[in-house]
Amino acid sequence: MISSLDIKVEQREGVSYLKDAYVTQPFRIVPVGQYKRDKAAYLMIMSSSPGLLDNDDHRISINLAEGTKLQLQTQAYQRLFHMKNKSSQTTLINMERESVFAYVPHPVVPQSSSTFISHNKVEMKEDCHFLLSDIITCGRKLSGEEFEYNHFQNLTELFVNGKLEVKDNVLLQPDLMPIQGIGILEGFTHQGTLIYYNTAKVSVLEYIEYFYKQYGEKENIQFGISQLEGDGFMIRILGQGAEKLYTIFQQIQEKLWGELFLEQHL
Repeated sequence: MISSLDIKVEQREGVSYLKDAYVTQPFRIVPVGQYKRDKAAYLMIMSSSPGLLDNDDHRISINLAEGTKLQLQTQAYQRLFHMKNKSSQTTLINMERESVFAYVPHPVVPQSSSTFISHNKVEMKEDCHFLLSDIITCGRKLSGEEFEYNHFQNLTELFVNGKLEVKDNVLLQPDLMPIQGIGILEGFTHQGTLIYYNTAKVSVLEYIEYFYKQYGEKENIQFGISQLEGDGFMIRILGQGAEKLYTIFQQIQEKLWGELFLEQHL
């Protein structure tokens, strides 16, 4: 089933708001920032479906007008059910000048025989801040179902004024690769990726050092952070539980949101 979510965020006198939304089943979009004071828009993607089913095709479009700020949230873990074919999701994000976007979705739980292909395409203009994360679990670990999915792929491409600046492709195929071997998950069961990038010419070196000191020696995870070409960084985390990784990404988002994303727009 093809499902669409199309949202447009505008701003009036410095206050960002949801101007227009078009959704089809099972999507809903709900404002959740009524009590925030930072003039940003806070929206939650909700779904009446328990997860992605065979042949589901989710198409998401997000458009940020000049000077807008959006923090996107999800309702719950994203489950991928047993499939004979595949499911897919395409997310297009367009950021006009001086816009801010942050999205830390809940982890993905792929069940046995599931195949999921995701493509995130981001278009940025000048003076923007962008943050996006992704966490893939081994499956229903507590039910004894680990790495029984067929295929998981999440491709992210970030363009600045039409030029490709960042490309990241996470591809996991447990039946075709030594999934817990060296260079892949190395004995861990969960992997998280976080990308931060700005076109506001804000140096990220201090943040790279800060986050490594905070999480680089944390027990029961492997944490790595690398500077990207331009003003940005990428984080990879390996762990044994989804909630721990999700909490770390929320903490990173909170720090950047408060210190970097908003200070130029208050």
